[in-house]
Amino acid sequence: MAIRVLIVDDSATARAVLTDILSSDPMIEVVGTASDAYIARDKIVELRPDVICLDVEMPRMDGITFLKRLMHYMPLPVIMVSSLTQSGAKTTLEALEAGAVDFVPKPHSHIYDGKDEMRDELLAKIKVASKVRVQKRNLSTISQANTTSLAETTNKILAIGASTGGTEAIKDLLLGLPRNAPGTIIVQHMPSNFTGPFAERLNGLCAMEVREARNGDSITPGVVLIAPGDYHMVVRRSGSRYYVEIGSGEKVSGHRPSVDVLFNSVAKIAGANAIGVILTGMGGDGARGLLAMRTAGARTLGQDEESCVVYGMPKVAFDLGAVERQLPLHAIAKGILELL
Repeated sequence: MAIRVLIVDDSATARAVLTDILSSDPMIEVVGTASDAYIARDKIVELRPDVICLDVEMPRMDGITFLKRLMHYMPLPVIMVSSLTQSGAKTTLEALEAGAVDFVPKPHSHIYDGKDEMRDELLAKIKVASKVRVQKRNLSTISQANTTSLAETTNKILAIGASTGGTEAIKDLLLGLPRNAPGTIIVQHMPSNFTGPFAERLNGLCAMEVREARNGDSITPGVVLIAPGDYHMVVRRSGSRYYVEIGSGEKVSGHRPSVDVLFNSVAKIAGANAIGVILTGMGGDGARGLLAMRTAGARTLGQDEESCVVYGMPKVAFDLGAVERQLPLHAIAKGILELL
């Protein structure tokens, strides 16, 4: 049976392009379109779509407000279609926090000209979203950070990799860590304009300092470094100092930044002095790198199937024997602290 999709976008051009893209795949059926949230609400009740493709900026009711109400009253898998601007990135992160499964960036150029560059990503994410178990969301505030401390500062490295569903998983994990937790390095699959706002958002919520990584940044307790979009991040060592190196290069495991690139460098440079965590995500990026970390003596954790938005990366890692222990998302921060 085809995946039933409702497209919600105030632009007639965008609706036509998205309909054309989705209709090109026999596994997907566009059951309707809507130009604003109120029309969308009525069509959701009438058509019962499996997935909603939702624009951020709309008249009468913006996409975020609509999404929050949808997740509270009638939860459905939602893919956001957002611009790559700084403001678009911040709004998209808010949408992921509100319950959207994933997002697809609108091309820099006119949407007709950029149709081919977004086609494969949109089709793949619609198919993943159709299988996601969406939970009802309360219209409530975000939980606060863990304000406890470790008994003493540690010089271990905590390396985390995530993809689809990872922005919220990373937030929940970091909220469980104290201000003097180990120096933390993260690869989250994201476009370049999104990682800076993502780090800023986390920095305002977490006990640790969170920022987008810069070339040469030291890995120190209490600091979280997030790989900038479209750049690989690796660990280097100078004497007793660990630091990150940011660089371009070919995509690895289909991604740049790649979790495999980060984890392989941690295995080589830090060995047993590291903890690796692989979170929700589509595909297998990070699985072999995590195995290299475990082989080198690092402790490794993976998110369990039940709490994943997409049980892809953690499953591949678990099947390879890279995961020492699987835990639900809410227990991973505690699991890290136990290892320390």
